[in-house]
Order: sequence, then C-alpha cells, then structure tokens
Amino acid sequence: MPITSLEQLAAAVKEFGRERDWHQYHDPKNLTAALIVEAAELLEPFQWLTPEESLNLPAPKREAVRQEMADVLIYLVSLANCLDIDLLRAAEDKLAINAAKYPVEKARGSCAK
Repeated sequence: MPITSLEQLAAAVKEFGRERDWHQYHDPKNLTAALIVEAAELLEPFQWLTPEESLNLPAPKREAVRQEMADVLIYLVSLANCLDIDLLRAAEDKLAINAAKYPVEKARGSCAK
C-alpha cells in the first residue's frame, strides 16, 4: 500500500523499527547522529559541481540523491517519533516565525540574513 501522508510514513517507519527491535538504539542522540551522517552523504553527489551541473544530474547521481534524501527523511521522522513532535505543525510554526523574521519587502531577492 503506497504511503501518501506524513502520518502514514511515521507509522511505517515506527513499524519497520519495531519489527527489527531497533527501538533500543533509537534514542534522540543516535537518531540525530544518523541524520547528520545521512545529510552529509546527501551532499556528496553535489561535491565539486557547478550550480548548473547540480541542476542537471545524470540519472545514476539523481537516484543516489533520491535515496539519500529518503534516508534523511526517514531518520528525521524517526527522531520526531522518538520525541513525539508533529513535523507538519513544527514546519508550519517555523514558516510563521521565518515570515516575521524575513518580511517579503525586506528579504525579497536577497540572501543576506
């Protein structure tokens, strides 16, 4: 059955770990470390590419990026499960904070903080 929501993904990730008895290793410290490792692996296919090259990845590199993105998402969802954090609500709240911090009229077209 295809996963079509973050809630379904969270349940599937939790079940995957439960079936393998991995909950004993899935504490916030270990999950955060794993997330950082996967994020670093996500960067690897882009290393030394020009911006143009990074937008036009060959199929094998694109698939590697796709899989690393999935790993990052899975570990992030695992961490959210562990800490009982609603990721959609957290993202919604953070977007509101960022909108106040970076109003369109001041931030448009600028990467300055």
